[in-house]
Amino acid sequence: MKPGDFLAPSQEVACALIGAMLVVDGVGGRIVETEAYDRLDPASHSFSGPTPRNQAMFGPPGRAYVYRSYGIHWCLNFVCGEEGHGAGVLIRALEPLQGLDVMRERRGVEDVRLLCSGPGRLGQALGITPDLNGKRLDRFPFQVVSTARPGPVVKGPRIGISKAKEVHWRFGLQGSAFLSRRFA
Repeated sequence: MKPGDFLAPSQEVACALIGAMLVVDGVGGRIVETEAYDRLDPASHSFSGPTPRNQAMFGPPGRAYVYRSYGIHWCLNFVCGEEGHGAGVLIRALEPLQGLDVMRERRGVEDVRLLCSGPGRLGQALGITPDLNGKRLDRFPFQVVSTARPGPVVKGPRIGISKAKEVHWRFGLQGSAFLSRRFA
């Protein structure tokens, strides 16, 4: 995918990413769950405007925004919308397909369903670090490729937030065994 593919509003990009392939330095799989965030959304890191932590969200679309969650996990987001707007898509879960041995070593688990089912697990399995913050998604180490979607997309409320919980901006591949949590 090219930076122009990320110009749409975050909800559209989040839905369109379901089924796409994401590989980071040779390790990755099919995106099966995402969440959209927007600057006008009180649950978004960009809601209060640019800060040193969230600056990448205000940059050009088609870049990575990496942040630390709960002081433990590095999470991967794709910047989207118009430059300066502050919107992004959290990559919540992948179906692991490439580099499984590397993922198992990084995560310390054998069960393929537990490798990338959740943004923290996904970040650890893919080796996401703050060095990737602001990097282009169409350049190494990233590879994001649109593919034929293997099934319908479902949507529901986002997970793990305290504001705007009623907003249905979480998207997933219906029936996937690799989701972080089932859709109602």
